[in-house]
Amino acid sequence: MINEAMYALGDEPSAIRELFAYGLKRKAEIGDDKVFDFSIGNPSVPAPAAVKEAILALMEEDPVTLHGYSPAAGDPQVKQVIADAISRKFGVTATPGQLYLTAGAAAGLAISIAALTHPGDEVLVISPYFPEYKTWIEAAGCTIVEVPAQVPSFQIDTEAVAAAITPKTSAVIVNSPNNPVGAVYTRENLEALATVLREAEERLGRPIYLISDEPYREITYGAEVPYVPAIYPRTLVCYSYSKALSLPGERIGYIYVSDAMPDARDVAVAVAGAGRALGYVCAPVLLQKAIARVVDVPSDVAAYAENRRLLTEGLAQLGYEFVQPDGAFYLWVRALEPDAQAFSERAKGFELLLVPSNSFGCEGWVRISYCVSADTIKGAMPAFKALKESYEQE
Repeated sequence: MINEAMYALGDEPSAIRELFAYGLKRKAEIGDDKVFDFSIGNPSVPAPAAVKEAILALMEEDPVTLHGYSPAAGDPQVKQVIADAISRKFGVTATPGQLYLTAGAAAGLAISIAALTHPGDEVLVISPYFPEYKTWIEAAGCTIVEVPAQVPSFQIDTEAVAAAITPKTSAVIVNSPNNPVGAVYTRENLEALATVLREAEERLGRPIYLISDEPYREITYGAEVPYVPAIYPRTLVCYSYSKALSLPGERIGYIYVSDAMPDARDVAVAVAGAGRALGYVCAPVLLQKAIARVVDVPSDVAAYAENRRLLTEGLAQLGYEFVQPDGAFYLWVRALEPDAQAFSERAKGFELLLVPSNSFGCEGWVRISYCVSADTIKGAMPAFKALKESYEQE
């Protein structure tokens, strides 16, 4: 017999990817320029030239070595380069033994959850949250506990987190800059969270880990993104180069188990064991080696900043309500009716592909991914206007 839980996951793809697939179908039917696909976080900004140059240079190396296995946790030289970069950028002491290279942040999160939990444990998330958190938490045999963020700031509600922690709580996942809202958690907010977690650890007599999901760290619009391990030592960072360097299809990232945590070595070993158990070993070696050559290349956020301006100014003129994003490349927009799914379906009639908030753990909003071309945003404005008018005429 097949695993019914896995069948259910396969039979119900994520709302984001389902909408993305619908968009591909509609574009084939009526043309790319007539479909305004804001569904998936697929960067329209090309990868920096340095990435291409690094890959081309690597292709001149010995192919047997270049395309051979690395150790399960990653090439030691690459890990040293990344550890040095972490130390340099964030003023912490990072060592290569605390790094585990992964096929993107998704693998990193699945590994981290598996390493830190036992079946029956609870993992707290701040809602709205990236929908796949629920999949990875439940796959580990754990229960997801949704803690709503503060509104309208969408900062962490630390009092609500404190109230949600139980003797079964093993970890809390934070994501800043945030997908889907674009909020960036302030230093004060993270310090308050750290205090809550320390007090809970003392009260419960067990460790509580913080998993910091950081694929959007470099995509900000002036806001400070505090380094979480410097605030709460018992932190694992799940990082991906997908967004920062426009490499979503290459699947390369890492887990960094903070050297400052009391049980750092044990956690790093558990991470390695979870990677082995899940089959996430030896991240793509060509990409490992390429990343080592471009680790200090800055992200190009100018296009995203311009898209944010075009979208927010355009929707504000039309009377839409939204949360001004400080980071990432998503706009969290209030649906024009309480049922976000129904609003998303109506938007499809105007060729607008907007992800409903239901799968993000709340009602009444849609996520607009603005890592598209500026022409898509400009072309979509008449459709947004017509969508709003369709409600006003009722």
